[in-house]
Amino acid sequence: MPYRKIVSLNENLIEKGSHRVNFLSPKSAWPAERVASFLDETRVPMRLATRAESGFPILCSLWFLYDEGRLLCATQGDAMVVRALSTDPRCAFEISTNEMPYFGFRGRGSVEVGREGAVDALERLIDRYLGGRDSGLAKWLLSRAENEVYLSIEIDWATSWDFSQRMSS
Repeated sequence: MPYRKIVSLNENLIEKGSHRVNFLSPKSAWPAERVASFLDETRVPMRLATRAESGFPILCSLWFLYDEGRLLCATQGDAMVVRALSTDPRCAFEISTNEMPYFGFRGRGSVEVGREGAVDALERLIDRYLGGRDSGLAKWLLSRAENEVYLSIEIDWATSWDFSQRMSS
């Protein structure tokens, strides 16, 4: 992929396979290892917030994968979120469970948008979320791949929360 790796001497830095976490708040409910596992294992869409050209906030749900300390997504090049990020690359995001007990990961960062490597990102996302490329949805998504772009989020601050103990009764 054309995006760069995050390299830091931050004391919160850990490595888990090819994953690096160096942006985690000391107040995070989970240590960096648990965050990396959650991001690797979770198969819900990420909610990505940014600001539209009008100045109003917009929220978009996107499939994601965690790779080299970044969150990677893919979408069509003419999507509103792409136009918004072209004007202002700052974003906020949240990845959380929709079932009780609630827990998840949220933060903020900057988004790099690119075309080179976008089809590869789309294929990886399809494999992750659909388990292969044979379904009707996978084939439809791949039929539009020529207009795909990747969104690579460089996280500059993040935290996790976990309401499991509070909600167990």
